[in-house]
Amino acid sequence: MSKAKEVVAVVMGGGRGTRLHPLTSERCKPAVPLAGKYRLVDIPISNCLNSGINRIFILSQFHTASLHRHIQNTYNFDQFGGGFVDILSAEQTEETNDWYQGTADAVRRNLQHLNSEEHDYVLILSGDQLYRMDFNAIVEQHKASGAEVTLAAMAMSTSKVEGLGLMGVDDDLRITKFAEKPKDPAVIESLAMSADLERKLGNENTSEKRCLASMGIYVFNRKALMESLDNDMTDFGKEIIPGLLGQKPLNAYVYEGYWEDIGTVRAFFETNLAITDIVPPFDFFDEQAPIYTHNRSLPPSKVNKCLIDRAVFGDGSIIESSEITHSVISLRSVIREGSTLEDVVMLGSDNYETDEELAANQAAGIPHLGLGKNCRIKGAIIDKNTRIGNNVTLDPAGKDDGTYDHGVVIRDGVLLVPKGKVVPDNFSL
Repeated sequence: MSKAKEVVAVVMGGGRGTRLHPLTSERCKPAVPLAGKYRLVDIPISNCLNSGINRIFILSQFHTASLHRHIQNTYNFDQFGGGFVDILSAEQTEETNDWYQGTADAVRRNLQHLNSEEHDYVLILSGDQLYRMDFNAIVEQHKASGAEVTLAAMAMSTSKVEGLGLMGVDDDLRITKFAEKPKDPAVIESLAMSADLERKLGNENTSEKRCLASMGIYVFNRKALMESLDNDMTDFGKEIIPGLLGQKPLNAYVYEGYWEDIGTVRAFFETNLAITDIVPPFDFFDEQAPIYTHNRSLPPSKVNKCLIDRAVFGDGSIIESSEITHSVISLRSVIREGSTLEDVVMLGSDNYETDEELAANQAAGIPHLGLGKNCRIKGAIIDKNTRIGNNVTLDPAGKDDGTYDHGVVIRDGVLLVPKGKVVPDNFSL
């Protein structure tokens, strides 16, 4: 069987995305914009395509319209390659009429779609992580080890693993224990890797105890997946994986590159801003393993008389006589003269305003799309299609999390102007 036919990939679209709200109030997690021009879903799909895996299912159920548009506009394969990216949303059947109850339940309900494709292995991925991985490496180790299930894992200090699924392994990376998000220090300590394994992994500082934390990336033998889902368990991390211990051979694959779980507003904010670093932790400029996205055929961004330091600009933006520091400015962003932005992630707009719309909005006293004149914005995420008037000041410093006037939100210490909101002239927060 050819490499392309061996593996079918499944990207988990996640639940309601409550920890990312209000970014997920009108879109599912995989559709959340990233790094000026991408969507979160572009990361696992690109990793698959760069690894020669071109049959990809995306499981989602909440606010899928923008995700559907993005997938349809981006991932179109010719008839000779046999590839596809299909979205499978929760649907009523003869057996079920409710939502997916968890990651395992979502895959179980779509086994008929997976089984319609020729494959030996199923690669299960998360839709809200930033990383670059050659999936051939984990699949080849999986085959060579004789495991029926392989979990990708990061080696992390025992002091930094709170909120993660942890696995205990022997010196051959066979998984002997698994704990989903343990809090007891004694339990965490019992899952630490041995000094011999640390040396085998090339870590000479064996005095620092580390655990292997699950990345939510799994490789299943086809038969093993079918058997592991022949029950009522709903979640891989909480139920399926612990239930397989002692029943099937499980192995860990140790990943040593950059990986970030973008599950919270703070993580989204900081991950985007990190891209502006001189040497960013994640390289979007790698031509050997590119990140793919929708080719919008937008014009280049236009910048007039600006002071810019550590900023990333998406296509089609217009910035006039402003000062921009440590910020990500996304597609079709408009920033008018005299404004100052520091630590800002601006998600741009879906369209430009026509001359008629500009005139009508001006007559009605409605701010134009984008950012008005003489604004001061700091520590903020400005979502898509927002209208922020002139002389507006937005800064979360010293303010509590909560919802403020005009729909402005502070969450995880980050100020957000949700999608489509209008902030009038002279507003200050």
